[in-house]
Amino acid sequence: MTKRVLVISQHFYPEIGSAGNRIKNIYKLLKDENYDVNVLTTEPTYPNKKIYHDEQFWDDESIDEENDVTRIGVKNRKYSRSIINRLMYYLEIAFKMMLFILTDRKQYDVIFVTSPPIFIAVVGLLAKYRYRRPLILDIRDLWPESLKGVGVFNYPVVISVFSRLEKILYVKADHIIVNSEGFIRFMTEKYAIPLNKIHFMPNAANRNEISMIESGSDVFKVMYAGNIGLAQDVTVLMELAKELNEYSIELTVMGYGFKKKEFVRFAKEHKLTNVRFIKPTTRQECLHIISEHHIGIVTLNGNRVFETVLPGKIIDYMTCGIPIVASVSGYAKDVIVSHEAGIVSDTNTADDMLRHILYLYQNPSKRSEMSRNSLNYVKNHFFWEKNIEVLIRLIENKSSEQLHIEQPESVDKVEVL
Repeated sequence: MTKRVLVISQHFYPEIGSAGNRIKNIYKLLKDENYDVNVLTTEPTYPNKKIYHDEQFWDDESIDEENDVTRIGVKNRKYSRSIINRLMYYLEIAFKMMLFILTDRKQYDVIFVTSPPIFIAVVGLLAKYRYRRPLILDIRDLWPESLKGVGVFNYPVVISVFSRLEKILYVKADHIIVNSEGFIRFMTEKYAIPLNKIHFMPNAANRNEISMIESGSDVFKVMYAGNIGLAQDVTVLMELAKELNEYSIELTVMGYGFKKKEFVRFAKEHKLTNVRFIKPTTRQECLHIISEHHIGIVTLNGNRVFETVLPGKIIDYMTCGIPIVASVSGYAKDVIVSHEAGIVSDTNTADDMLRHILYLYQNPSKRSEMSRNSLNYVKNHFFWEKNIEVLIRLIENKSSEQLHIEQPESVDKVEVL
């Protein structure tokens, strides 16, 4: 008998970003396995509503033609600099989703909810008791730890309340899925969550996305893709852009977020003719653009909170086979360094990152080696068609063995032009 799964997520197709892409892949792969999947989500708003007026983002007819996606309309503006406005936005979504669940007459076999925001996880907990079905809690980021990491919310009493709520969610969930192995130790040590309750299913690439394209440009090009916000060290990015200009190395910035305007203003004030800003686009086009570059840049601020995360752009760069130069620590650093997919700055400065970029600029054979390493690692560890088995085992209530991916053929040849 076909099992029916309710997926609850604030982010979903056609939204850009790793969260929307993660849930889209989960939805499609479960459908491919003949599960009856229903999605409760919002209208696309990330990073803003306006871009989704463009039909290019609605590029998957297999989803567009389905009637199993319920989208909650939201009045409040998102991503205001005011923490109160953002809180009201999250609460409005959670409240409307709760109303939907309380009045929904369907029955489900499994509830799958993804967080953050933490309020959406609370919706999932309500669904667990409303439908009397097991809850699989998907954690993409530690919340409220990430709030402390960006330094915009320093109210200890409120943080304490959210931390207690976080523990309740972890305890009440039947299973927890994490997209970063760095989260596992946090959960087991801080909240004493049993290790066998936590399962690792990272963000990944699907078989149609893995690329062998390399830049054929005569100009050496560096790429920054993704959020330019409070978690990223925009100061390092701006200083690096200025230094790259002196070497006539192009920097393409395809991003969005609180700090983007500051970055654009900096580039204009310093007349950085080497910097090119690109508007957010579809995932397929994004991967194509990344593939045309020689190096991918990653930065995070130095807060210890971010030592547990693996930024989605790292997987995207590896999927496209471009070496990484990063200013990160912890788990993200381990992934890059241990698999020789790039170079990580020890000092987290623009000067140090420039030194690594120039080294790769002058050593195309090293870039080729890192490209092969990246593509092989993606095929072995970040491959959606294999990783989805973790979730399927939980839905089928089978013992979840450690994620194991068969070794495919290695990538033996990558040309660097």
